[in-house]
Amino acid sequence: MQIKRHVLRFSVLVLVVGLMGGCVRLPAEVEPVRNFDPQRYLGTWYEIARLDHSFERGLTSVTAQYSERDDGGIAVLNRGYDQEQGEWSEAEGKAYFVESPDIGHLKVSFFGPFYSAYGIFELDEAYQYAWVAGHNRDYLWLLARSPQPDQAMVERFVETAKELGYDTGELIFVEHEMSATLEQ
Repeated sequence: MQIKRHVLRFSVLVLVVGLMGGCVRLPAEVEPVRNFDPQRYLGTWYEIARLDHSFERGLTSVTAQYSERDDGGIAVLNRGYDQEQGEWSEAEGKAYFVESPDIGHLKVSFFGPFYSAYGIFELDEAYQYAWVAGHNRDYLWLLARSPQPDQAMVERFVETAKELGYDTGELIFVEHEMSATLEQ
């Protein structure tokens, strides 16, 4: 009887760890960038397009601010303007590299011990735009250093995402009418 309890506890532990770990994998065929330079990625990024989720629903002028953490990770501050509420919304998180800092594959958490994948699968040499995937094809973002990126790059993003199996018909193109420099 005692052995069965230990086996059951161990089985539950393996299941929980497996479920948590499964959320940091990237979808098949989505390969994170290599030769990634975390220092060049830090700073402010504008969200240009995304697939809709409750945690961002209705937000405009969305930005992500990345900075170094003392523990070697990356601090994440996501902000957006909630037009319905007439106020800014923000979420603070932390991210850590899944493999190594030169591979654009991180795990990010906004609450507790639960992490999800953050995979940069396209990044230009000047670090002016980034294509980011989550753990499945329901999570997709296009980020840029400017709220008005090159339209040809945006079109290439949509085409590539569709080829990778994302439902690009559901993409939301984020409005940036509110200045990110407004007093927040």
